[in-house]
Amino acid sequence: MASVTGVAQNGWQQKVTDELPLMGHRNWIVIVDSAYPLQSSSGVETIETGMDQLAVLDYVLGALKDSQHVRPLVHLDEELQYVPEQESPGVDQYRRQLKDRLAGTPVDSILHQTLIDRLNDTGKSFHVLVLKTNMTIPYTSVFLQLDCKYWSAASEAKLREVMKASDQRHGNKTEK
Repeated sequence: MASVTGVAQNGWQQKVTDELPLMGHRNWIVIVDSAYPLQSSSGVETIETGMDQLAVLDYVLGALKDSQHVRPLVHLDEELQYVPEQESPGVDQYRRQLKDRLAGTPVDSILHQTLIDRLNDTGKSFHVLVLKTNMTIPYTSVFLQLDCKYWSAASEAKLREVMKASDQRHGNKTEK
């Protein structure tokens, strides 16, 4: 069963500091609104921060920037771009502030349920840290899928091509 922890305001920061060196590609850190569901996959750990969502995001992005081994692949809820200001006051300002914070970082938008399903699947084999905030605007979750900072997808593709070419020369089959 997933774990949930209520941590003092600075305790969640210590949790990020302690766990980040242990995390690698395929792990996730997710900063979520107050209505985000408690997931039950064994590898999903939820911590109540009691903090403003953008402040939590700033802290985590700063920790990732300082990290030598991982970088975030950022996924946002696709629904966020359609939430109307009149039904959710503050959403326009939030979108602007989020865009400013994520400037220069590749970001994609994926349906919320698809992202939740990915976390459930990921949590069966890898650690997912969910940081719950006091945000009360819907579809504001920021999903940070960790990837290797010092080895890119392009580097991996080149390596696989070299391996494939080598195997073909030697009559071996490379597993996918």
